[in-house]
Amino acid sequence: MGHAQLQSVVVHPVKAFRGTALREAVVEPWGPARDRRWMLIDGGGTVVTQRQQPRLAQAAAELLPGGGVRLTAPGMEPHCVPVPNTLDPVPVRILRDKVEAVLAEDEAAHAWCSAYLGADVRLVHMPDPATCRPVDPEYALPGETVSFADGYPLLLTTTASLDALNSLIARGDHAHEGPLPMNRFRPNVVVSGTAAWAEDDWSRIALGEVAFRVAKKCGRCTVTTTDQATAERGREPLLTLAAHRRLEGRLLFGLNLVPLTGGTIRVGDPVTILD
Repeated sequence: MGHAQLQSVVVHPVKAFRGTALREAVVEPWGPARDRRWMLIDGGGTVVTQRQQPRLAQAAAELLPGGGVRLTAPGMEPHCVPVPNTLDPVPVRILRDKVEAVLAEDEAAHAWCSAYLGADVRLVHMPDPATCRPVDPEYALPGETVSFADGYPLLLTTTASLDALNSLIARGDHAHEGPLPMNRFRPNVVVSGTAAWAEDDWSRIALGEVAFRVAKKCGRCTVTTTDQATAERGREPLLTLAAHRRLEGRLLFGLNLVPLTGGTIRVGDPVTILD
């Protein structure tokens, strides 16, 4: 396989907002520290993502000391939001899960997000990922929990598989949409130095000092068709994944990981296939 290594580490402080590249990240049982601890909900308490609001791709959330975030977006003045002091929970729905979250105490934060999207939304925080939300029981071990990520603590992709996918896109009817950048897939960790699709055979890996198990291959959704710079939607990569990477009705790219140990992962760390 050569020398596989960790090429990049990315966290998304607010779910569906732009990712933030880091040199290193502490891995907690539910994912990288401060990844997707905030998200938006609609008036009925359901999560709002790029599926409904592609413009979220252009919004960013800078990490602040203490867990707060500084929100920025085109046409908006930056706005800083502290972690709520109250622990008065509100019920929220994220995909199939019902969990409890805490509303931002700063009313201006809700107004800022609503003004940017032109829709009534509220910003919520997950106070304790250790207890809030279990991983999908179909693929989980007892006690495993997750943040506001779609379902699993981390998402891994590889540069070789993206190159292979882009080669397939280039031969298709929508070749003008490629090549696609990795941010279409919104991974937490990107690995270089492997063969294309080598990750299909992994069941346990180590990134530097931290071991992970592969929960499953990641099924992809319409968010991958959203240009993360312009928020415009296309047809790729779903057309090409449907033709070449379809399994049991899912279009596959990347791996969903669950940490087996704690520690810190760093850009440049060696990647070891454990089995």
